Amino acid sequence: MSGAENTLETQETRALIESFHTASGQIRTEVRKIIVGQDDVVEHLLMTLLVGGHCLITGMPGTAKTLLVRTLASALGLKFKRIQFTPDLMPTDVTGTDILEEDVASGRRTWTFVPGPLFTNVLLADEINRTPPKTQSALLEAMQEFSVTVRGTHHTITRPFFVLATQNPIELEGTYPLPEAQLDRFLFNVLLDYLSAEDEVEVVQRNSTRMELPDIDACTSPEQILKFQWLVRQVPVSAAVNRYAVDLVRATRPNDPNAPAMVKKYVQYGASVRATQFIMLAAKARALIQKRYHVTQEDVAALALPVMRHRVLTNYFAESDGVDTDKILTDLVKQLGGEHRQARTG
Repeated sequence: MSGAENTLETQETRALIESFHTASGQIRTEVRKIIVGQDDVVEHLLMTLLVGGHCLITGMPGTAKTLLVRTLASALGLKFKRIQFTPDLMPTDVTGTDILEEDVASGRRTWTFVPGPLFTNVLLADEINRTPPKTQSALLEAMQEFSVTVRGTHHTITRPFFVLATQNPIELEGTYPLPEAQLDRFLFNVLLDYLSAEDEVEVVQRNSTRMELPDIDACTSPEQILKFQWLVRQVPVSAAVNRYAVDLVRATRPNDPNAPAMVKKYVQYGASVRATQFIMLAAKARALIQKRYHVTQEDVAALALPVMRHRVLTNYFAESDGVDTDKILTDLVKQLGGEHRQARTG
């Protein structure tokens, strides 16, 4: 921990921290030019980018999922591409493909790789559950290894690279649920809910009085984003908070001796160690966004739902009793948080 603190105290890093906070405020200002409300969702997307992860956005049609991602990419100064996932989309439509080209002068034929929309900074995978598993899996290598393999040739994707995928919770007919291996690649599963009445009034007023959306100014660059990602990883974490995160994730596993009765009754599979890693990285980003240079137990607790709601699988008893994953995780955070506070004071 002391090594991380020393890293944060260098003059160069202090300048980077100041640049980070300035850019963070500017990004929020630019996003608010178009997006009304949804501050929590914007913060989760910012944390995703700062960690270098990917985000699954679940929301009803008409909740501005696509507009939000496009606006954020513009504010970050990153290249943006969108893929509309459909049942007939092929893997090569995502990754790109080799084509045979003939040199007019020599008559020689050579294979040339034509990159797909995957080669960008921010990729919006719109309605990702509308395409078959074969095409969904084309994203797996890119999300984990930042590369794709086409006809045995390895192609590297330039960082920063983020997949922000959307799906809506209704109209499930004709969809292909994401497999657990792919769901686990997403840092967050963020729920985009309806706006409040006041925010909805503002949306109607804005969009009924102007013809075009305002221009969004870029507040950062790809190079700055990579520096910010390094900065996030330097935020120190105490042994107690680290232990709390480990205990919280392990408590979601029904076979763990310390799992509460509710988990043993309703959970079929708990979260893996990747969930612990993601919670700690996201907690560091949250602390830095809030101008703190240490991670607290509250940071970890606040991120339990978006990090684990797509990693904890419930069983038949949960479905029959009407208990969902969010309910289980919320109760678990309350119970474990109280135990840790009592242990510290005791």
